[in-house]
Amino acid sequence: MLTKTTATATASLSVASALSSTTPSPFLCHFTPNNSRFFTPPNPLSNFLSIRGNTNKHNTYTNKNKCNNFGTSRMESFTIKASAQPLKNAEELISSVETFIFDCDGVIWKGDKLIDGVPETLDMLRSKGKRLVFVTNNSTKSRKQYGKKFETLGLNVNEEEIFASSFAAAAYLKSINFPKDKKVYVIGEDGILKELELAGFQYLGGPDDGGKKIELKPGFLMEHDKDVGAVVVGFDRYFNYYKIQYGTLCIRENPGCLFIATNRDAVTHLTDAQEWAGGGSMVGAIGGSTQREPLVVGKPSTFMMDYLADKFGILKSQICMVGDRLDTDILFGQNGGCKTLLVLSGVTTLPMLQNPNNSIQPDFYTNKISDFLSLKPATV
Repeated sequence: MLTKTTATATASLSVASALSSTTPSPFLCHFTPNNSRFFTPPNPLSNFLSIRGNTNKHNTYTNKNKCNNFGTSRMESFTIKASAQPLKNAEELISSVETFIFDCDGVIWKGDKLIDGVPETLDMLRSKGKRLVFVTNNSTKSRKQYGKKFETLGLNVNEEEIFASSFAAAAYLKSINFPKDKKVYVIGEDGILKELELAGFQYLGGPDDGGKKIELKPGFLMEHDKDVGAVVVGFDRYFNYYKIQYGTLCIRENPGCLFIATNRDAVTHLTDAQEWAGGGSMVGAIGGSTQREPLVVGKPSTFMMDYLADKFGILKSQICMVGDRLDTDILFGQNGGCKTLLVLSGVTTLPMLQNPNNSIQPDFYTNKISDFLSLKPATV
């Protein structure tokens, strides 16, 4: 019988219902035009924005268009039970869950190169009746665009099985009834724009602002759209000073303007040759200029986990999260109450996992997902 050996939080993990299009989430702040400071937690570890500690009279949500004591709603402590165990019996893990959620970069592919053994592994899991879902923090593509990438790599994946952080940003705005007369300024790429358009939101910015420059003359004042009610920041290869200043002005000067990050990943896999600076670098620049912490909708925020669980009717205890990052993928699974499997085919190495300073321990770890095909229980 598989047992959980991961770090567990002493605080309960209550999270938002992401599917609701009419009721604001009780654990994620919602848009308030009269509140000029949307979110200012004292703790910089904003990846835990959707994690809430045990509710008491000093730490409750009052549904009055503000977040009470939201900065203290992180997990307050961890108790480390045991270190991660190497995966030795893949069949037992497979039979213990109904759904596998896979990260993409570093798990399914690196850059535009498929990782060895992935097609056979996915086919095997489907043949056993397992539901497969693919969740990525990369916001440069929409779900439709990711569907084409899977197809190009020879993988048969339905668009409904793909959830990117670009989609999560639009889904979050929808869940809080973001006003249709407000606009979204995008620091990011085409994926965010396409998902916002599909959700019916007005937007500006994105790649179109990549070539814009600011000519700093004496007395120059940069104008910005006063109707921008949210700034969404994701990975952006066209990032420049114009975007930094425009986003900063919107967040600091437009009352109630939201600061939303698709993710805070430090690095990403643009190619399979090396790691590249990730979306966290763009988010960090805006955070530095505004002195505000973003609301993170991608991993490890549990927003997408709740969305998936509600959409597919999945029990979270019947999910295994498979990823290559401790601070996003594995934490995402743990925050959602799922089993977790770390693969060493991407960002995290075995020395990183076993470092005494690392407090994030998955249930299991293995080299790559194709180990599912070869790891059998030992015979006596």
